Amino acid sequence: MSGGLKAWAFAKPTRMRRFMNVWPPFLFAGIYVQELSEDYTFCRVKLRAWVATRNVNGSQFGGNLFAMTDPIYPLMLLGIFGKEYFVWDKEATIEFIKPAFHAAYFECRLNQDEILAIKQACADGNKHFPVLENHIVDAQGNVLAKVKRTLYIRLKPGYRPQAS
Repeated sequence: MSGGLKAWAFAKPTRMRRFMNVWPPFLFAGIYVQELSEDYTFCRVKLRAWVATRNVNGSQFGGNLFAMTDPIYPLMLLGIFGKEYFVWDKEATIEFIKPAFHAAYFECRLNQDEILAIKQACADGNKHFPVLENHIVDAQGNVLAKVKRTLYIRLKPGYRPQAS
């Protein structure tokens, strides 16, 4: 996570959303965080359709579609778990299904069962690699791409249980 973003990782959701919308990697790529819930369990991101986000075929640039998914899940989980955890992307893939000629949307949801499962998997201080799969869609809900992200989550050394 970049230095500027790291400083904001534990901000209140409203401040985080505002920061993300002026963060250069999102701002100049036409990426806009429309909503970030107060409990960090939901986020909706939009990739605007404008001349600077189009490729030579007139569709949305694939790199921008992929970029709109990064770093959403790690930031949500940092907002939920706080400063006690490392949360990073470990691996990510995208499968493009159909071209995006208009705005594209990415919605992320984390339910309480998923959050609890991650906390339990990390409770002993070991690394955990949850896999989160999602879709990028257009305004009509048509799937444009499938995204799979593997995260690295672990308690920071000062918060890990002591070995006996």
